[in-house]
Amino acid sequence: MIQTIRNAWKIPELKKKIWFTIFALLIFRLGAAIPVPFINTDGLGQYLQMQSGTILELINAMSGSAFSMATVFALSIQPYINSSIIIQLLTVAIPALERLAKEGGEEGRKKIASITRYTTVGIALLQGYGYYTLIRSYGLIEAGEVSGIWVGLVIVLTFTAGSAFLMWLGEQITEFGIGNGISIILFAGIVSRVPSMVGSMITGVQHWMTPVTEEMIESWGGTESTGYLTWMNSRLHPAFVPVIIIGMLALIVFIVFIDNSERRLPVQYAKRVVGRKMYGGQSTHIPMKVNMSGVMPIIFAQSIASLPATICAFMGVTAQSSGFGGSMMRLFDTSKPFYSILYFLLIVGFSYFYATMQFNPIEVANNLKKNGGFIPGFRPGKPTADFIMKVLNKITMFGALYLAIIALAPIITGNIFKISSLAIGGTSVIIVVGVALETVKSLEAQMLMRHYKGFLE
Repeated sequence: MIQTIRNAWKIPELKKKIWFTIFALLIFRLGAAIPVPFINTDGLGQYLQMQSGTILELINAMSGSAFSMATVFALSIQPYINSSIIIQLLTVAIPALERLAKEGGEEGRKKIASITRYTTVGIALLQGYGYYTLIRSYGLIEAGEVSGIWVGLVIVLTFTAGSAFLMWLGEQITEFGIGNGISIILFAGIVSRVPSMVGSMITGVQHWMTPVTEEMIESWGGTESTGYLTWMNSRLHPAFVPVIIIGMLALIVFIVFIDNSERRLPVQYAKRVVGRKMYGGQSTHIPMKVNMSGVMPIIFAQSIASLPATICAFMGVTAQSSGFGGSMMRLFDTSKPFYSILYFLLIVGFSYFYATMQFNPIEVANNLKKNGGFIPGFRPGKPTADFIMKVLNKITMFGALYLAIIALAPIITGNIFKISSLAIGGTSVIIVVGVALETVKSLEAQMLMRHYKGFLE
């Protein structure tokens, strides 16, 4: 990876794209530090610290801590991700959108992108209002003499504008920078939390090694107080630190290994005589990646699984609340079995959804038949398509299980060792590694295209 970046830096065109991407990410991090007016950010940060292991911590992790600081980019790119999920599902369900996506060409893709943008703004307005309701319900508004309606309008529109700007910034990175812009922004938000995660680990070890005295308990207000519970939940045994580091490194190695794995279907082309020349007769293969859908099933499954708890949290409901809202928050807690089961099923479902969208066995079989190719042991046409579909289903199931295990293993480990932040780390690691690999492959592809001289030379 380092060698690839070093080689890309020597190419002027790629160097400009890298600088553009870095500049765009600097703008993203700058916006993630600009607070929205009228909000008590200190009180909000303290409240979210008490929500360790809940969906609010997961949202905060995906936004690069912008959510806990109530900044301009607090909603991050979550509205765009949710919008993409909705539009892609509707594209499969609604024939008109399906025709527009498949037969509309470039114009059709532009219309789909335009619909996605408008949907993003609508979802950002809803999420911005939900965030405002959460802040208002806990008395974290510092409006002074300003009217309440004006305060709410400023806060909601600021959150919406920040999300819309991030969507535009991601599209600019995709067009003028390196890799997929939305994934790069998500990557930068997660990586920006690494120093705070390391600091939390050091603090946890210090809390473990510091004996709790009667004076400390009195200063907190008793063993049932928030200060005492926060202190006890943050404790980390020093022996767990090397285990966590080794586990993370092993996780990264496993992700890289699976991401580069593929099933190769042998293809043989028949010999044919055209005039006095003979064509064909060569052997090749069709590569089918084990993890064909990349990190998208993780991102989409996380967004869907967290949606009910997110709505309840934005309405000011906590796990301690009574009634339907409190039951929903307890049911969709990231450390509870129901959330893990739903998360697992959604990852498998979205893996199959993306695999079928990206790889069409019937189209591949028809192209092989037109070009005189065949898979040894199978007749061209439908038998070949059925075989490819069978292989695709097996590979997709293995890839889906791999994604689900990687995403759920830290949650299970966190429940065993009582470390809630690990539940966030599993999703973060697989997204970060996946985006890094995709970006490096994009750099390699652009370098290959630049060095290809073509038949004119």
